[in-house]
Amino acid sequence: MSRERFLAGAGAAVAGIAAGPLLAQGQADARQRGESAQPERADGRRSSLAHRGVCYEIADGETPHTGWEAHRMREDLRVIKEELHATSVQIWGSGVERLSATAREAAERGLAVWLQPRLGDCPEREILEHLAAAGEEAERLRRQGARVHLSVGCEFWLYVPGIVPGDDALERVRNMLDGNYDREKTQRRLDRFIPRAARTGRSVFDGRLTYAAAAPEDKVDWSLFDIVSLDYYAYHRRRADYVRDLEPFRRWGKPVAIAEFGCCTYKGAARDGGMGWYSVDFEKNPPEIKGDLRRSEREQARYLSHSLAVFEALGLYAAMAFSFVSPDAPHRPERRYDMDMASYGLVKSIWKTRDKPTPAWHWERKEGFHAVAAHFAHAAGRARP
Repeated sequence: MSRERFLAGAGAAVAGIAAGPLLAQGQADARQRGESAQPERADGRRSSLAHRGVCYEIADGETPHTGWEAHRMREDLRVIKEELHATSVQIWGSGVERLSATAREAAERGLAVWLQPRLGDCPEREILEHLAAAGEEAERLRRQGARVHLSVGCEFWLYVPGIVPGDDALERVRNMLDGNYDREKTQRRLDRFIPRAARTGRSVFDGRLTYAAAAPEDKVDWSLFDIVSLDYYAYHRRRADYVRDLEPFRRWGKPVAIAEFGCCTYKGAARDGGMGWYSVDFEKNPPEIKGDLRRSEREQARYLSHSLAVFEALGLYAAMAFSFVSPDAPHRPERRYDMDMASYGLVKSIWKTRDKPTPAWHWERKEGFHAVAAHFAHAAGRARP
């Protein structure tokens, strides 16, 4: 089942940096990449993307060695800037200190920062406090000259307890798939919480504010935000079908950003879109790939190239490929246990050992990485080495 079909069926409705060098780095990089060369029209349309980037997760990890580490983060951001040729990075996850450190590093490298604090499965008060603290860091970084956007969150029906029944995100997905929830109550709860998050963001951040909604089904009052941001995993052969999906969001007269788009790494993954991760049977120990799926890096690469070409042609504001790396979804030679098949990562994690990664685990570039890098380099007017 595709993410679009699932949602439709469910009815889902940084301190301590010298300001001078940071400002000079960010402005010089923007000029080099031509980010400011195409002014937005009143309706938010452009002749091509203003921000081309990738999503980068900040998390604890499922093992002692797969969580956020400063030295890995710095090398990842170097690759994102120098080899992927991204102009922007969406930094999402939890933990204000590490979100701030990652945002600072990205800004110092000349990347535009899209900061999205995402604290899931916690009481609403804690989620909003976490948002406020991260927003304060984003504002501090912005005042030092960095290019920063703040997203107040992502698909709250999935991450905020109490909107859809379920103790965690996976249980909430299952309840929606099984119809074990009330659609009208879900929308009312979203209509109550999203404005609270927007007010929290506005109270601490003076730059551009947004929220990442699941497209095209989520119903959001976009007057609360400066940018319409969408998690959009659809795949169509005809451009007209993308226009059909996305045109309603342009009627708000604001820039439209694709906060997430991506594809897993098996044949047929483009069709499954944002539900590709559901190809893993988590009930088994260890988890297994369901059915007879076959690995295909080419499928992922084609999807990414196709989507980027469409987003450029539609003149959207931004597009962020989901995602750079999934440390807890390792590539293994046995098809049944190749968790990277169900990963959206542009690179594949290599653990070296079967069950638990060592501190020396590494990642390797996939065909999708090279496809995105080629597009970004061409769009920036640079020949790829």
